[in-house]
Amino acid sequence: MEENKKKYVNLDVKSIGMIVALIVIFAIFYVITGGKNATPININNLIMQNGYIIVLATGMLLCVLTGNIDLGVGSIVALTAACSAKLVVEQGWSIPLAWLVAIGIGLIIGLFAGFFIAYLDIPPFVVTLATMLMGRGLTYTLLQSLTVGPLPENYTVIGTGFLPSVMISFASGKLDLVSVGVAALITVGLILNELKTIKTNNKYGFANVVPWQTAVKDVVIIALVWFFFVKLGQNKGIPIQLLVVGIIVAIYHFITSQTVAGRQIYALGGNAKAARLSGINTRKVFFWIYVNMGVLSAVAGILLSARQGAANPKMGDGVEMDAIASCYIGGAAAAGGVGTVIGAVVGALVMGVLNNGMSMYGLSTDFQKVVKGAVLLLAVVMDVLTKKKKG
Repeated sequence: MEENKKKYVNLDVKSIGMIVALIVIFAIFYVITGGKNATPININNLIMQNGYIIVLATGMLLCVLTGNIDLGVGSIVALTAACSAKLVVEQGWSIPLAWLVAIGIGLIIGLFAGFFIAYLDIPPFVVTLATMLMGRGLTYTLLQSLTVGPLPENYTVIGTGFLPSVMISFASGKLDLVSVGVAALITVGLILNELKTIKTNNKYGFANVVPWQTAVKDVVIIALVWFFFVKLGQNKGIPIQLLVVGIIVAIYHFITSQTVAGRQIYALGGNAKAARLSGINTRKVFFWIYVNMGVLSAVAGILLSARQGAANPKMGDGVEMDAIASCYIGGAAAAGGVGTVIGAVVGALVMGVLNNGMSMYGLSTDFQKVVKGAVLLLAVVMDVLTKKKKG
């Protein structure tokens, strides 16, 4: 009898807390905006406006897992966007080559920061503050405080274009079958992953989550997926930007959850000294985390410039704070060692829904910052209080 009681455990509320918070925040703005935030066009805009933030949050999570942050990402976004835009518009370079140069610049800045942090033991806060200042200064110097644009359609398509769609008509409107197909594939994938988890737990004698709680969690997530993709399907289908972001998120989710490199990052954040004693080359881990952040910042710069159709010196101003906040709101611990890529994505969506909803409601940009700061503080306070309660 005792063994049967131990067979199941209750669902960790924290694991879906931010998903519930996302739904609640969206519902609040649905009421106060009269449903305007749930229109297909607005859901599409939500993706277009926040895709690059999700990319940054994905990379920032790796920094946060070590107990650190990268303050330079906004400046790298601006600098790489400025470089690629100038090469295409003023120098006539091919778009793929200009993007490669932009990614190369992000790589070089990442190598620069990683060297000082990993091998000279300079605090990440100081090094990335330096890259933030230098990157922004170089951007203003390169652009001479001017906007470069408009960018050609072949460039902007990655930020504003859509995948080929197969539209069918209904009495109430139209729907893209490709969007429906993607939602169905994600649903099947989630169910198969859940069954695999249960099978693995049974094989090794681990406890599974109470079945009805698992069912409720999965139904909520699947309902969100279908809501999201049906809304996209009622507009123009799936944005190309969403495909790019989805691939990046999938790759980093796999790295952090299924690979040795991912486990080393968590070990480093949990206890750096113990990680070194266990044979992990912590300097190498630190180095590549910041190199990776530089590259992803360049990708975000390309997406943002494609979305805006031009590059200007103020691009990416303050986005490092949105990326950092996304990680903490998504459940990452300030001390490091705790957090997931999916959590960071949900955190970025929470920030995006907040920004979008407050703008639609007509709140001033100044007060929007107050609200976002309060949400960030609340998320961290809840994390700390939860840990104290468990302790």
